Amino acid sequence: MSLNQSGSSSGRGQPPANRWRWLLLLIIISVALGATWVIRNKSEPAAPASRKFDGKSRPMPVLAAAAVTRDVKVYLDALGSVASRNTITVKTRVNGQLLKLYFREGQSVKAGEMLAEVDPRPYEVALAQMNAQLSKDKATLDNARMDLERFNTLLAQDSIARQQVDTQAALVRQNVAIIAVDQAQVDNAKLQLSYCRTLAPISGVVGLRQVDPGNQIQTGDVNGIVTITQLQPITVLFPIPEDNLPGVIARIKAGGPVPVEAYDRQKTAKLADGHLLTMDNQIDPTTGTIRLRAEFKNENGSLFPNQFVNMRLLLDVIKDAVLIPASAVQRSSSGSNVYVLKPDETVELRTIKTGVVEGDNIVITHGLAAGESVIIDGIDKLRDGAKVRVVVPGIPDKVNHRGKPGEGKRHQRSEA
Repeated sequence: MSLNQSGSSSGRGQPPANRWRWLLLLIIISVALGATWVIRNKSEPAAPASRKFDGKSRPMPVLAAAAVTRDVKVYLDALGSVASRNTITVKTRVNGQLLKLYFREGQSVKAGEMLAEVDPRPYEVALAQMNAQLSKDKATLDNARMDLERFNTLLAQDSIARQQVDTQAALVRQNVAIIAVDQAQVDNAKLQLSYCRTLAPISGVVGLRQVDPGNQIQTGDVNGIVTITQLQPITVLFPIPEDNLPGVIARIKAGGPVPVEAYDRQKTAKLADGHLLTMDNQIDPTTGTIRLRAEFKNENGSLFPNQFVNMRLLLDVIKDAVLIPASAVQRSSSGSNVYVLKPDETVELRTIKTGVVEGDNIVITHGLAAGESVIIDGIDKLRDGAKVRVVVPGIPDKVNHRGKPGEGKRHQRSEA
């Protein structure tokens, strides 16, 4: 009996365990089905959304610009340094005490203008001595000539020997030579006296004075009295890569002046217009560049020695070049591309070849004709064949959308 009771109790415990297993299995299956349903509901709306904003189903608003033709100037850019054509260190040519300076620092002077004066009195005394010696020797020469005339008269009367006459003639020639030496010494004394007045050798602007009046100055002073720098005209030295040298040589051989422009460091303000003067006779092997020299009249004084300026050399002029805004060009591994606006308000992705850049525009050498319109804004959302709608900057989008008069009225009625 005890055996029957135990068996009956074990029979009653099995059905609840089976029920829990089945219940757990049903829960797992329900969760899996629910997750599958959620995933499907999330993925299915994505397709209609993409179709809704597809470029073919709804025009994309873009900005467009037409390709234009005009002459384009090709410039060669370089960084240059302003250099004076002539810089002179003014030095005294005689030793002595500096009495006075006749210039102000930073003053413009002309060639031949007096700059400084050295005490002339020692040189005036030396000139007086030379003049006195010259007068003495002239008197000696006059006496020798008179004696020679008397000797010639006596020789004609056969009252004197020929040798005595020849000796007197030689003495006259000797005195003539002495006079020549004296005259040279007088001229030298006059020259030294004139050197007491220091004159400007060139026209230009004087710098800071290197000595004050009252000092003893020497001809061997390294610093001199002052420095004069010629500013009009003035030159600019600038290097260009050796690869650009053939183009510059061809431009020079074409004849006529080669225009050159000088700009400030920011390359925003033009300082002066000039022309190419010359070029160096060899290429620098360390930098692979060659130096060119341009000349400017510098009438307004905008260029100053050792000033750094941006140079633009007019290398060529491209006639009737096709230009578009540079923002329309896309770069890729296959080359340069643009989206061209077609008459049916779709775009065509076209491969082009570009040339030089002029400001915000770029020259198109192949692949685009004048008058064709290209997309300049909204490019990142486009693809080949996409439908677009060209808008005008500064006008509300709803106004831009009214392509035809009838359409505009329909929009107005719908808005009302």
